[in-house]
Amino acid sequence: MAMQRWLGAAAGVGLLAGLYLALVAAPRDAVQGEVQRIMYLHVPSVLTAYLAFGVVFVGSIAYLKSRALRWDGVARSSAELGVIFTGLTIATGSIWGKPTWGVWWTWDARLTTTAILFVIFVGYLMVRGFAEDEATGARYAAVLGIVGALDIPVIHLSVQWWRTLHQPATILRAGPAPMDRGMRWILYFNIAAMIVVYAYLLAVRVRVEDGRRAALDLKLRRAQGAR
Repeated sequence: MAMQRWLGAAAGVGLLAGLYLALVAAPRDAVQGEVQRIMYLHVPSVLTAYLAFGVVFVGSIAYLKSRALRWDGVARSSAELGVIFTGLTIATGSIWGKPTWGVWWTWDARLTTTAILFVIFVGYLMVRGFAEDEATGARYAAVLGIVGALDIPVIHLSVQWWRTLHQPATILRAGPAPMDRGMRWILYFNIAAMIVVYAYLLAVRVRVEDGRRAALDLKLRRAQGAR
C-alpha cells in the first residue's frame, strides 16, 4: 500500500509537471503553432496504450499456459486501461487533425488501424461481461487479447506501408527525432509521466480485481457450505 501511495503521488506530480512543461515551457512550433502542443498528450497516450496492450498480450499467453487467475486479472485490468488510453489517443488526434488536416476524422491507414484496435479491445471487455462463466470469458478474452495486440505493429508501420496523411513516427523511428531538443525532452518527460500514471492505475485496478475474485470465492464457499 505504501508503494502504491508513492506511485500515485509520483503519477500526480509527473502529470501536472508534464502539463506545465507542455503548455507553458515548451517552445511554440514554427509550422503548426500552438495546436502542436497537443502532441505532448497525444504521443504519450498512444505509447502507453501500446504498453497496456503489450501487458495484455503477455498476461493472456501466461494465463493460457498456466490457467493462473492472477495473470488473467492483470490482462483484464490492463485491457481496460488500454481502451481508455486508446480513446484518449483518438480524441486528441481528432482535435489535432481538425486544424491541421481540416477534418476531425479521415480513414487514413493509421487512424483506421487504431480504430480497429479500439474496437477489438472494447470487444474484449464485452466478451468478459457477457460470458456464461469466468473461465470461459477468460479463455476467449485471452485469445482475443493476443490477436488484438498483433494490430500494434500494423499501426506503427502503417505510415510506411501505405500513403497516409499521418506524419511518420516521432519517437519509435530510425535516425534522429525530427524536433527541437528542448521539445524532445519535454515529450520524453510526458511519456514517462504517462507510463507512471498507467502503472499506478494498473496497480489499483489489479488490487480491485483481486478483491473481486476473493469475494466471489468466499460467496461460492458459503453457498457450498449451505448445501
